[in-house]
Amino acid sequence: MTRASPPAVRVASIDASAYPLPAQATSGAAGYDVCSREALTLAPGAFGRVGTGLKLEIPHGYEGQVRPRSGLAAKHGVTVLNAPGTIDSDYRGEVCVILINHGREPFAIEPGMRIAQLVFAPVTAVTFERAEDVAATRRGAGGFGSTGILSMNTREV
Repeated sequence: MTRASPPAVRVASIDASAYPLPAQATSGAAGYDVCSREALTLAPGAFGRVGTGLKLEIPHGYEGQVRPRSGLAAKHGVTVLNAPGTIDSDYRGEVCVILINHGREPFAIEPGMRIAQLVFAPVTAVTFERAEDVAATRRGAGGFGSTGILSMNTREV
């Protein structure tokens, strides 16, 4: 089976410094790690915008998704606040990551630290049609936990 070449994402630095390019930690990784360009300490419960020093030129028809790094979340309670964040193909500013510290201790971010990962995905364009109503389903308007919190193998009482 022949695979098509992946789309190219052009990367530029926001200033004369050479910031690390996004990179996969392993050959099977879905995400490309991005690093902080600045030092910042997040107190417990605090959040902040962390710059990466990078600008991306994402091909039209694609988006970049900013996702947490599982190690930061599992070890320190630090995650991406608006996960997944979206980088639109026409955005040309610095890629920043909004991190939040859900942990019990202050968390220090240092320049060069891997703070998030980027996953790229095609965007499906849709059109909208105005309607009097939408088709009924068995679920109906039930949402936000309406299907229960127990596993499919147990009964809710």
